Amino acid sequence: MALHEVNRREFLLTGAAALAAGPLAVAETPKPIVSVVRIKNDKIGAAVEEAIDLLGGIKRVTRGRNTVLLKPNLVSNDRNATTKPEVIRALAGLMKRAGKEVSIGEGSAAATDFNVKGMEIFRTRRRDILDPMQQYVFEQLGYAELAKAVRVPLVNLHSGELVDVKVPGAFVFDKLTIHKSLTDVDLLCSVPMMKTHQLATVTLGMKNLVGLFPGTVYQSVRGHMHDVAAKVEPTAASAVVVDMVRANKLGLVVVDGSMAMEGNGPSVGSLVKMDVIVAGTNPVATDMVAASVMGFAPKEVPTFEWANKAGLKPSSVDEIEVRGEPIERVRRVFAKPYLVAWNAIRPFWGAREI
Repeated sequence: MALHEVNRREFLLTGAAALAAGPLAVAETPKPIVSVVRIKNDKIGAAVEEAIDLLGGIKRVTRGRNTVLLKPNLVSNDRNATTKPEVIRALAGLMKRAGKEVSIGEGSAAATDFNVKGMEIFRTRRRDILDPMQQYVFEQLGYAELAKAVRVPLVNLHSGELVDVKVPGAFVFDKLTIHKSLTDVDLLCSVPMMKTHQLATVTLGMKNLVGLFPGTVYQSVRGHMHDVAAKVEPTAASAVVVDMVRANKLGLVVVDGSMAMEGNGPSVGSLVKMDVIVAGTNPVATDMVAASVMGFAPKEVPTFEWANKAGLKPSSVDEIEVRGEPIERVRRVFAKPYLVAWNAIRPFWGAREI
């Protein structure tokens, strides 16, 4: 049996059950734990470390996991719409000091002069465009420099060795093609920027996994993925995300709320200095708390509904133990995005292929 098949089988036997109940949750409490920490004096790294400590510490969070892939949200080469390198630097440092093997992976959606020409964004499967585009994004956002400084490899999730992973009970794709590195690691850590989203309402830890759809298969801006997902539900970015969550070993979410985005995110909204880090080992619970910090009720976020349909918990904020700052103390009601359906924007956003 191939290594990725062994890893996948082990996850189906153990990881999926843990995810539904709250992966790596502290045994003495039935509730998943989410930490909320203020960033003081712009010391982002210190806040990340405090957030992990509130979960029981890095050794507890990564217990039994030796290899970790950190997945920031690098949707484009725009620094205002992406995860700050300082958050990834802090997590990589914590994990390396705990003896973990760490990598950083991403498959960005778009970048200027690659699949963005003037005001038009194109979809493409061409590796000769996607590979240099990903390297450019890593370099422009400071991740190439960061990777050298902390001595961890960067993984381009658009191409390379890809494998198929079955998704039992899938909503959109009963089989997903993903980078083999995702099946080889023991733990996937999603590190999104706190943002609103015109399709999915918010984009947090689970929605960040759209970057795992390799562009060489699903196209840049995930045009093909969205086209298929739109046949299931109008956002084309909610049910399909839950499929990707179930196809991976997502066991830690750390939300970068140092600078957040409200209004018409994920790229053209307004910036908000939130100065907060939200972290948890249960992705649904962590996203639910982060969304509440942003002023959104769970029923406003379609991804939560689809996650609950898949058997992933919790279904309300009341079912979560929040440590650190109370949600009410850090909450800011974000300007809501103007929501659109994928089929409404498809004719003029990523419509043409190169």
